[in-house]
Amino acid sequence: MDTTLEPEAGPVLSAGRRWAALAVLCAAVLLLAIDGTVLALAVPALTASLAPSAEQILWIGDVYSLALAGLLVPAGNLADRFGRKRVLLIGAVAFGAASLLAAFATSAEALIGARLLLGVAGAALMPSTLSLIRNIFPDPVERTRAIAVWSTAFGAGSAIGPLTGGVLLEHFWWGSVFLINVPVMVLVLISGFRLLPESRDPDPGRFDVLSAVLSMAAIVPLIFAIKHLAGYGPDGVALGCLAAGLAGGVLFVRRQRRLDAPMLDVGLFRAPAFSGAVAANVISIVALTGLLFFFSQYLQFARGLNPLRAGLAELPATLASMVVVAVIGVAVTRLGRGRAIALGLAVASAGLAGVAAAATGPYPWLALALVPIGLGIGLSMTLTGDAIVSAAPPRKAGAVSAITETANELGVVLGIAVLGSLLTAVYRARIDEGAPAAVRDSLGSALRVLPAGSPGAEAARDAFVAAMRTTSLVAAGLTAGAAVLAWALIPSGRSVR
Repeated sequence: MDTTLEPEAGPVLSAGRRWAALAVLCAAVLLLAIDGTVLALAVPALTASLAPSAEQILWIGDVYSLALAGLLVPAGNLADRFGRKRVLLIGAVAFGAASLLAAFATSAEALIGARLLLGVAGAALMPSTLSLIRNIFPDPVERTRAIAVWSTAFGAGSAIGPLTGGVLLEHFWWGSVFLINVPVMVLVLISGFRLLPESRDPDPGRFDVLSAVLSMAAIVPLIFAIKHLAGYGPDGVALGCLAAGLAGGVLFVRRQRRLDAPMLDVGLFRAPAFSGAVAANVISIVALTGLLFFFSQYLQFARGLNPLRAGLAELPATLASMVVVAVIGVAVTRLGRGRAIALGLAVASAGLAGVAAAATGPYPWLALALVPIGLGIGLSMTLTGDAIVSAAPPRKAGAVSAITETANELGVVLGIAVLGSLLTAVYRARIDEGAPAAVRDSLGSALRVLPAGSPGAEAARDAFVAAMRTTSLVAAGLTAGAAVLAWALIPSGRSVR
């Protein structure tokens, strides 16, 4: 049964239904996070099957994140307007259908189109999950715990994506990494229809098409520029896209300031607490995504683990992030929000430094270093997300939730682009300039052309480990800087609100 909520009053739901509804939302966000990382392992298999060009391979990977990030703000606004439950369920149907198209694609062009549709459907799903939490849990303390569970699902999905892909590809064809989406989305559709309450903005104003276009004109070129910089360096394409994105952003902000009912209240960013929370959230995702990007390669190429064992080796971080649900209330009560976020980032920074120190040691030391990373990032992501979604009234939950999701997507792209580029640069600097191009390209390609156990292969491994340690220390420094930022900008009253 649907219950349309009053704009400022929380839904009157039993505790059991609230947490059951949260489980539905977490299932959706878990699958979306998995879908963002599961494809990487399937590239060799789908390349053999579909024979895509090098450019098409890039678009198969990039078009999903470009569509997702570009449409988050308009989709959040539409959810506020037409109903967050309705938009989420429509997104679930579309995501399942697009997954079927991707799984059985017979050409590279068809797969690119299916990935584009997956990004559009994901944009409908993501803001609705967080905005529904904003309305389902009116109690501030309970809502903070709910967002902790949501954040854990997001982080866990990113972490187990490669593990899931590895297991599926060992037994099935490449399309199976998309086919697993279908039963989960059917479950989300059925249980969401029964459990989720409906909520919307009762006075949304006119939908401004130009604002939607400008938001996409700002975000899509910016994301593309970052990805292009990572792959090709600062060429004309990257700089042109960067300039176009900045121009689109300026025009979008100017239009929002002139509208009586803006798509996004850009005035929120004038508050140091809000802008500090967004910045800390982005840096948290940068550190987490960067770690997952190079740590998975380290475990498989430098330590010789298969994808399944590598995924299991990363579990300490995921398990530690789950502990946040139990400790977050105490942390906020004792420290206040700003100091708790700063503490989480500082703990994560120490864990990243620990990864650098333990890179050449036995695995148990690495596992111990992963624990503070999962705990610290989980704590900071939860509280920054809570600060962002609590900054606006419940009737605007979809639009403000889109800020969190956009920050997450930007953090993912920056994490891979910045830290991944740094890793590659340090690796190549330690490889002899006369080495074959495949050896200089990456450790994975080096191990394919060099004999196992040869001095060249060992030198490539040593170069990669050194690069991984450097990258971990840089990520630790970024996270420590974010801790200082959170301490200075985000208030620390001795209560959740």
